[in-house]
This record gives sequence, C-alpha cells and structure tokens, in this order.
Amino acid sequence: MLFAHELILNELAQGLRPVAEGVEWFEGLSEDDQRKVLHTSVLFCGQARACEGDVPESIARSGIRPTHTPAVMLTKWRFGMEALPAYELTKSFRLLVALFSIADTRRRTLYCAGGCGHAWHNLPDPPRDAT
Repeated sequence: MLFAHELILNELAQGLRPVAEGVEWFEGLSEDDQRKVLHTSVLFCGQARACEGDVPESIARSGIRPTHTPAVMLTKWRFGMEALPAYELTKSFRLLVALFSIADTRRRTLYCAGGCGHAWHNLPDPPRDAT
C-alpha cells in the first residue's frame, strides 16, 4: 500500500497526473511536508536507478534553468535538496519529478514491460473532478 504522497509522486512519474497539478499540490503542503516529499523523491530516484546521464534531460524537462541551485547540485550528482532554502523547494520538486520520471520509464520499459507485481507500476488512473 502506498502513502498518498508516494501515490502522487508515482502518478507524476508515469504521466497519470499533470506536472502542473503536482506542483500545485506540492506548493499547498507545509514547508516541513515539502521537505519530506523531496526526501522521498530522492529515494524513489535511487530505487528507479536514476543515473548521471539522466541529468541534462531532467533539467530540460523540469523547466528550471541549469544555473538554478538544484540543477547545479544534480549536475554534480549531489542530492539533499530538502535542505535548501524554502524558495528553492518547488524548483527541486520539479527537477526530482523529472529525474524520477525518466528513470522509472526506463525501468518499466526494461524490467517490467511484460508486467510486474510492483504496486506503483499498476496504478489506476487518478480520479478527476467532474467539473
């Protein structure tokens, strides 16, 4: 069973939820919860086997500039974005979601293409508002 934030991160990585919606959700969290989500995102990137070669595409997909602190950190393969000042957290979130998406897509294609038992790879479509 996945926690709510884990479910949302996986929906974002798999394109089941728009990134803009994910950013809105993230920005609605308390700063402490944002930091916890970033920590979880880093763990998920590791589990999905993200690699340094994924960094340029992650930066491009995230929409943040390569000179922003989280991008510079990732270019040096340094994590710990949850310790950055509050104004860097949303940029870090966008970047880590992009990295997780790239790595998880590769993992699903290479190792789970024929089906798998991973709960996070077998998600239902998220409910949408009826409005």
